[in-house]
Amino acid sequence: MSQDSVAILDYGSQYTQLIARRVREANVYCEIFPWDAPPDQVLALHPKAFVLSGGPNSVYDDGAPTLPAYVIDAHVPILGICYGQHLLTQALGGKVAPSTHCEYGHADLEIVDHESALFRNLSIPGLEASAGNIRGQHEPAKASTPDKASNQPPTTSVWMSHGDRTDQLPPGFHIIARSANSPVAAMANDERKIYAIQFHPEVRHTPQGTQLIHNFVYDIAQCRPTWTPASFIDESIAQIRARVETDQVVCGLSGGVDSSVTAALLHQAIGDQLTCIFIDTGMLRQSEPEQVVETFQRTLGIRLIAVNAIEEFLSALDGVIDPEHKRQIIGEKFIRLFEREASAIQIDGKTPRFLAQGTLYPDVIESRGPERQQAAKIKTHHNVGGLPKDMMFELIEPLRFLFKDEARAIGTALGLPEAIVWRQPFPGPGLAVRIIGNITWDRLQTLRAADAIVREEIDRAGLARAIGQSFAVLTPIRSVGVMGDGRTYGNVVAVRAVTTEDFMTADWARLPYDVLARISSRIVNEVPDVNRVVYDISSKPPATIEWE
Repeated sequence: MSQDSVAILDYGSQYTQLIARRVREANVYCEIFPWDAPPDQVLALHPKAFVLSGGPNSVYDDGAPTLPAYVIDAHVPILGICYGQHLLTQALGGKVAPSTHCEYGHADLEIVDHESALFRNLSIPGLEASAGNIRGQHEPAKASTPDKASNQPPTTSVWMSHGDRTDQLPPGFHIIARSANSPVAAMANDERKIYAIQFHPEVRHTPQGTQLIHNFVYDIAQCRPTWTPASFIDESIAQIRARVETDQVVCGLSGGVDSSVTAALLHQAIGDQLTCIFIDTGMLRQSEPEQVVETFQRTLGIRLIAVNAIEEFLSALDGVIDPEHKRQIIGEKFIRLFEREASAIQIDGKTPRFLAQGTLYPDVIESRGPERQQAAKIKTHHNVGGLPKDMMFELIEPLRFLFKDEARAIGTALGLPEAIVWRQPFPGPGLAVRIIGNITWDRLQTLRAADAIVREEIDRAGLARAIGQSFAVLTPIRSVGVMGDGRTYGNVVAVRAVTTEDFMTADWARLPYDVLARISSRIVNEVPDVNRVVYDISSKPPATIEWE
């Protein structure tokens, strides 16, 4: 690979992909590997630096993940984050021990070594940003020293999440930052360009975290900012062509941005070797089946097979309450239908060998995909954990390590219509995971109507772009109401709207009261058998964006 790159070793943190996101925001290419991946696989990337992620383990426990020897032997810069710091501490001769108190949430980080390359350009009182360019085009000036008169070291807010800490420094290291509960909140060996931090710079709760990662990849690792949507497209097309050769591919198309970008990327790579299959499960939003067919078959000119499978899905889900079971049933049903339709396709004497999916990394990280076995499973996404082991296809998932906004940037670069690129995210199982409890056609129709009102009013208020996702949920609760001077006992609909940059974390949207009032009024007046609307004010975490 011609461009500079960073290898991220994953130790099971729920934030690992956020590290990759921050590195790629700096336009530096990176890949995530399991910590125990074969060394040849990782070193084939020719990384200019390594980043070691956090994780749920303690390094002193039996069977805990370890630091591969090749990371140190490669003699390139290393940044250890949280568990990554503990790995470096232990491997290089220091000592890790349980913290006096677990440290979760915001903490004040005291900068001990204000001249450290890791802390250059940070916007911190007493540690003024230097005039240097963060992309390394100019040599950065050293940051100013703290105000000696106040005798107060510069501090900044960071996000902590750990139960262990470095108790004894490895030889050759010195402390560059500390917090009240972490005497070694950051340590460095400048000669070997090895840095380790107890906090998480990859999350937005660490305001200066992005700059810190920029400092590492630009100033310390000397990486060039050459990774862009255009370079991703070029690399992906080359990889797809090399893998597919002359074989046929089917793409599971939902009409959402993820599968649409995947389809456009595949079509650019292999042209008529691609056939898209759109399956109407009966669990799509209002008017979506017609919109998908119109856009892809007539506007983009991609070969498309549309399948009406409403009765099959309703029958398979009849009486199923558990959300994990729903997702597994839907995942397998999708594959069996793709197999059935693909078996009928014969192009140049070949039946499709590959199935392309619009899988994004949030799907993988929550489902604990096969490359993420150190991480906890949050829920099974139908296109990751819901796939049958005996399916006839090999998978192609070019967006598997991208976030939603990155997928949108790729879609824009590919020339997809704005209506597709900025379409509201929608889960693969559709309304099935927005109906709590049993799924029936009547309940689907109720939710479809309520959901359409939510989206219409948010669009009318001009808030659609500011909100990451908005939708209605049909709860299993019924409540007493009064309508037309008579008693009702109707359904309760919950409204969910969130703001987010990456869909790994999210906050509930502070919708104006008048918008909420219009949504509520319209739903109870226009949707039969609904007499109460509630608004979900939960963030992610602890909640997820979807209810199931």
